[in-house]
Amino acid sequence: MSTGTDTAAALDARATRSLVDPFGRTITYLRVSVTDRCDFRCFYCMSEHMSFLPKKDLLTLEELDRLCSAFVARGVRKLRLTGGEPLVRRDIMVLFRSLSRHLASGTLDELTLTTNGSQLTRFAGELADCGVKRVNVSLDTLDPQKFHAITRWGDLSKVLAGIDAAQAAGLHVKINAVALKGENEDEIASLMEWAHGRGMDLSLIEVMPLGEVGAERVDQYLPLSLVRSRLAARYTLEDSDYRTGGPARYVRVKETGGRLGFITPLTHNFCEGCNRVRVTCTGTLYMCLGQEDAADLRTPLRASEADELLQAAIDEAIARKPKGHDFVIDRRTKQPAVGRHMSLTGG
Repeated sequence: MSTGTDTAAALDARATRSLVDPFGRTITYLRVSVTDRCDFRCFYCMSEHMSFLPKKDLLTLEELDRLCSAFVARGVRKLRLTGGEPLVRRDIMVLFRSLSRHLASGTLDELTLTTNGSQLTRFAGELADCGVKRVNVSLDTLDPQKFHAITRWGDLSKVLAGIDAAQAAGLHVKINAVALKGENEDEIASLMEWAHGRGMDLSLIEVMPLGEVGAERVDQYLPLSLVRSRLAARYTLEDSDYRTGGPARYVRVKETGGRLGFITPLTHNFCEGCNRVRVTCTGTLYMCLGQEDAADLRTPLRASEADELLQAAIDEAIARKPKGHDFVIDRRTKQPAVGRHMSLTGG
């Protein structure tokens, strides 16, 4: 017959052991959406007229802190805050400052974010003070008119000023660009040279079949295998073992001295080494970006001030993590592989 001490010991053991999925992959990277709202409406990510979640459905900043901390206790070493646009969440720096304690204690290796850059002039210094070392900025073009067309609401000058502010604050900036057929494919080389000229890596991303956005995925999709072959005709691309913990596979561009990453969910499935899970701003855990299966963490989070129920829910979810996603650009039905918008899941 077990005693209360035995039960407590078992709970403590579970609360500190690593998260390992059915395929032996250890989960060390958590991406958390802090809001579904954004001050842009990029046409591959969101509908122009979005309906956003009511405030009561969103996790509070305190709940987000507790949830992130529960994953850190289970061996997550990298934590990325996303959106929507994370920096439009009210009082978001309260969360960054609180989570920075895990950096100070050594239980977390990296606290970072993905942003559209529009708010970096305001927050870059504070982010650096919280221990953030690098940020990913989503930027698909350097043409002001094209930028406005892609983002619908965006102002390129504010993003460029934000990048300036981030670098001035000592943050390492990586540029993420979605390769878009007929939109920016003619300037990928110049975008790469600009980024490398400023000491920034560039990662190219294939458009993902997520959510109805009022545009045809077949018209947006540009395979990165084609992009790479075009670049290889002009530049010397040297394979690199460099990794950041995410899905990008990098090459070094001899002529620029910079790194170029390829994120290829369609032309080359990157799932075999997946160490990531995602939590939405409502507390829904997606074990795979490209699958609909999910777990509700908000209910156990709110059901008890202790974390036993939350940790049990996390364990049950990780036990269902699939081997990989099923992304495909369907030219027959032209329907997204997954119905939810990227802005809801977290970029």
